[in-house]
Amino acid sequence: MHKRKLGRQGLEVSALGLGCRGLTYCYGSGDLTESIRVLRRAIELGITFWDTAEVYGPFCNEELLGRLLKEVPRRKLVLATKFAWRFGPHGRQIGLDSSPAQVRRSIEGSLKRLGTDYIDLYYQHRLDPAVPVEETVGALAQLVAEGKVRYIGLSEVGPGIVRRAHAVHPLSAVQSEYSLWERGVEDKLLPVLRELGIGFVAYSPMGRGFLAGKIRSTDDLEPCDWRRKNPRFLAENLRHNFTLVSMVNELACAHDATPAQVALAWLLRRGSDIVPIPGTRHLRYLEENAQAVGLKLCDTVWCRLDESVCGFQVAGARSPEAALRFVDNTE
Repeated sequence: MHKRKLGRQGLEVSALGLGCRGLTYCYGSGDLTESIRVLRRAIELGITFWDTAEVYGPFCNEELLGRLLKEVPRRKLVLATKFAWRFGPHGRQIGLDSSPAQVRRSIEGSLKRLGTDYIDLYYQHRLDPAVPVEETVGALAQLVAEGKVRYIGLSEVGPGIVRRAHAVHPLSAVQSEYSLWERGVEDKLLPVLRELGIGFVAYSPMGRGFLAGKIRSTDDLEPCDWRRKNPRFLAENLRHNFTLVSMVNELACAHDATPAQVALAWLLRRGSDIVPIPGTRHLRYLEENAQAVGLKLCDTVWCRLDESVCGFQVAGARSPEAALRFVDNTE
């Protein structure tokens, strides 16, 4: 597996990471035994940049990764986790809290659940409008000084917040959704990150699984799958959006690849400072994704795909209204 660097501070990660959220959370019922197999196989494939968060579960996703950390030398993995929320009894999510005191409580909880004494990349998961980002980043800088965190980042923030945060302590990465069907970061955010020397981590790089071409209706999703509430997966929108999948699938079939591999390879081509973190609960999809790093197609093929995608208007917001309220768009 190739390596890439995130930011100018020296954080090196596998060119393809693993979004661990779905291993325990969100996409319907899961198989814990299969999830553990996926994690073990990811290590064998060199996919050693793992992304989790305290809110996934909450807590159980970090605990799962902690089980695997008992099996492998810590230095083999680059762990990223996230904070931003205050929790009540039984893990009930109360609301945003990125105060320095809460940052301290969150890191101690994550370290305990993961069974490690440091986090490689620690993100603020969502911006807390009640706490100036300078205060939050100041608290993160203190954790770096103490050795509990190696590098810091932000998630779902606009260029203005990035500049303010980076002035307090260098950011190594900013994470947001980016894929063939979600390109909102291209015009304003990515240019600022490149100006400042900050890496970009792309979550949902396969359009929350849609670009893999296996979801044709909500009937293909389990009853408890949260994508049933995502606007892009609603019946009329989904039928319209499948046209995009057909474009990707046509190109993939013509070049002995899968739609998932094309979607990931396209993203990897967008810049050496971009690291996609696709998630999966299945070994065969993990192995399929890993092959995207080596997918080579001629420039004319990629140009043709870009032309097709640019002319297609995706139907539906990328997330439900309730989730978009927590996305910062500060310019």
